[in-house]
Amino acid sequence: MSIKISVIGTGYLGATHATCMSSLGFEVVGVDVDPKKIESLSQGIIPFYEPRLEELLQTELKSGRLTFSTDFSAIKECDVHFICVGTPQIANGIAADRTYVFAALDAIAPVIKDGSLVVGKSTVPVGTAAELRDRLLKINPKTDLAWNPEFLREGFAVEDTLNPTRLVVGVANHLAEETLRKVYSKNLADQTPWIVADLPTSELVKVSANAFLATKISFINAMAEVCEAAGGDVTVLAKAIGYDPRIGSRFLQAGIGFGGGCLPKDIRAFMARAEELGAEQALEFLREIDSINLRARSRMIDLVRRDLSEDLRGKKIAVLGAAFKPDSDDVRDSPALDIAVQIQGAGAHVTVHDPKAIHNAEARFPALNYADTIETCVADAELVLHLTEWKVYREIDPLKLLGLVANPTIIDGRNALDRELWRAAGWQFRALGRSEN
Repeated sequence: MSIKISVIGTGYLGATHATCMSSLGFEVVGVDVDPKKIESLSQGIIPFYEPRLEELLQTELKSGRLTFSTDFSAIKECDVHFICVGTPQIANGIAADRTYVFAALDAIAPVIKDGSLVVGKSTVPVGTAAELRDRLLKINPKTDLAWNPEFLREGFAVEDTLNPTRLVVGVANHLAEETLRKVYSKNLADQTPWIVADLPTSELVKVSANAFLATKISFINAMAEVCEAAGGDVTVLAKAIGYDPRIGSRFLQAGIGFGGGCLPKDIRAFMARAEELGAEQALEFLREIDSINLRARSRMIDLVRRDLSEDLRGKKIAVLGAAFKPDSDDVRDSPALDIAVQIQGAGAHVTVHDPKAIHNAEARFPALNYADTIETCVADAELVLHLTEWKVYREIDPLKLLGLVANPTIIDGRNALDRELWRAAGWQFRALGRSEN
């Protein structure tokens, strides 16, 4: 018998997972309480930017394997149900809001058939899966729950779903593992590492990975601060230590820090949960990681003031980048937009450009000025800030912009531009963690 799959929640994670599971040959139903999302997805339109996903969605809709609905009864014949709803930061604290996860379980538990397996993919505080499993079994004792954390990178979500670096499954019994082996049989045939864990360990894997990544990013940003004080160059330092196989070179690029809808809130929720468990001292270092990350934004503004004036009123500043990272239109907790808003709040006239995130940026910060082209953005600017490392910015010919700006000075907030190229074109070039020589 072929396995039928449902995906509960059709946001970034859910829409990606449903589409990719369909592309592997499964019959998939995506369910959400938001009729606008369902209508958009049913028409083959992804309500966010993710490379390759919309084209794949349209292909799968045409195949007939993929459907979307607001009616939870549409999942009653499915065998495996993936919960893919969000766990945002609570309004008045740093803990994760589990409301949507429990609401999703409560919505499907009375509907699903005997023998079904519910699989959580959302990033949750450790202990949540056990609570959900107990709750599920009280409602429907002939079902079970497992946990299968996601490791998607925005901009690479399709690849990460279809060809994951590893598959982690938290299970309470052998039968749940066997079901998930069938779901991921193609990946197992391709020798994808398969890690079986208990429920708490599977929950901890995702937040631990995010905490380590945040630590690595903030470490090199801390070294950038030291380099600035000592007259060193953090890019050379990063290159040198990156050759050490125990360290590696990835994510050793100093800049204005991390953002987005996952990393910041996940490390904060991890700290909150550790405190609840009485293990707060074990994660005390994450408070400094969070502080270093936010401080990188302040240091960028310090560079702006140093290059222009302590008084930014009336200064024309161009910002290249609004998304928190390239290949995404996500502006949640975007360092680029945070810096732009703070500079405008100090009285500057700020114009922002981004290849994909302008609509989302305008919706969140309508007081900023936005430009459709790089040329319009930098026109008459007294300072240009490079804050999101899109390929289109890395490929700019600085000579072509020279005649457009009022003052040819650029601050590279991502250490991604070719400093010598810009300087040779006649620009003053600044970057976090690098001397001006």
